[in-house]
Amino acid sequence: MGGVINNSNTLPILDNFLFQLDHNELKVSASDLETTMSSVLTVESDSTGNIAVPAKLLLDTLKTFPEQPLTFVVEDNNTVEISSNHGKYALAYADGDEFPAAVELKEPSATTIEGDVLATAISKTIFASGNDDLRPVMSGVFFQFSPENLTFVATDAHKLVKYQRTDLSASQVAEFIMPKKPLNLLKGILGGSEDEVLIEYNDSNAKFSFDNTVLICRLIDGKYPNYEAVIPKENPNKLEINRNQFLNSVRRVSIFSNKTTHQIRLKIAGAELNISAEDIDYSNKAEERLTCDYQGDDMQIGFNSRFLTEMINNLNSDEVSLEMSLPNRAGILTPIDGLDEGEHITMLVMPVMLNN
Repeated sequence: MGGVINNSNTLPILDNFLFQLDHNELKVSASDLETTMSSVLTVESDSTGNIAVPAKLLLDTLKTFPEQPLTFVVEDNNTVEISSNHGKYALAYADGDEFPAAVELKEPSATTIEGDVLATAISKTIFASGNDDLRPVMSGVFFQFSPENLTFVATDAHKLVKYQRTDLSASQVAEFIMPKKPLNLLKGILGGSEDEVLIEYNDSNAKFSFDNTVLICRLIDGKYPNYEAVIPKENPNKLEINRNQFLNSVRRVSIFSNKTTHQIRLKIAGAELNISAEDIDYSNKAEERLTCDYQGDDMQIGFNSRFLTEMINNLNSDEVSLEMSLPNRAGILTPIDGLDEGEHITMLVMPVMLNN
C-alpha cells in the first residue's frame, strides 16, 4: 500500500497509514484523496482503536526485520511502541479520526474478472497512454465493458493499443477512464494472481475488491475519443515477420536515427524489408535487410522508432504482422500467435513524414 502515498502531501494526515483495530481484525488503509486502498489482516488482540501511523517510518522499520512477531502498544504519551525480539521502537501517531473517509459507491454496476487477466490487460495497454496534462482523458486507460466482451484501450495520439477479451463479458454496457496510478498498483499486486477481482463502478469512482483488499479510485472525467474511427479498416499491404528479429533490427538501426525525430524508414519490396535510419547532422546512417512475408504494393513508410520498439517489445508472440494502406496512414501491428482463446490485441502506430 505504500505505493498509494504521495511523496509530498498537502494534507499531513495523508503521510500516514490508518490502523483500525477491531479485536482480531486490523484494517490498514492508505490514501492520496484520489485513490484509497485498504486491506484487512488477522492479528492477535482484544482491544479496539483507531490511529494514524507515519507510513515512511513504519515501512523503513518493517523492511529491516526478519520474519517474526511484532507487538504494537499504544502508549498514553501519543506514541505507539513496537516491540520485536531484540528491541523497542516508539513512533508518534496522529488521531485516526482525522483520516479522510473512503468514498462509498452509490448503486454501482459490477463485473468480475480474474486477477491475472486484469493485470495482463493493464500491462498491455498502460504504456501507450499519454502524459499530457492538457488532455487528461488520454492519460488513462479506457475500460469498455459490454455483454459481448471487455475492451481496454490506451492512446497518446501517436500510438494506440486496443486489448480485447471476447471470452469475458459484463452484465451491462459501461465505459470509464481509469487513471494510471491505481492501475500500476493493481498491475503490481495482481500479476500471476488467480483471485477473482470484483470491479464496481459508477460515474465518478471505481472499486476493485480481491483477497482481503479493496482499492477505490476516482475516475478521469471526460469523454474518451472515438478510437475506432482512427483504426484504418482497409489495409491491403500486409507484412509478416519474426518479432525478435524485427525488434533487434529496429533497435540497432534506431541508434543511428536523428535524436529528436527518432525516424526510421521501412522500405518493403517483394519479400525483402529494408530498415534504415540517418542522422544528417552527424553523418550517421544505418540500414539492414530482412526477409519477410509480404503481400501488397512496394512501399516506403516512416515511423518513430521509440514507439515502434515499445510496441513490438510489449508483444509476446513469435511472429507479428504489420498492416498498412498508405505511407501517411497508421500501421496496424498485431501478434500472429501466442494469444489465449478470446484474447485480441491491436496496436496502431502513426507514421512520420519521410523527407526524401
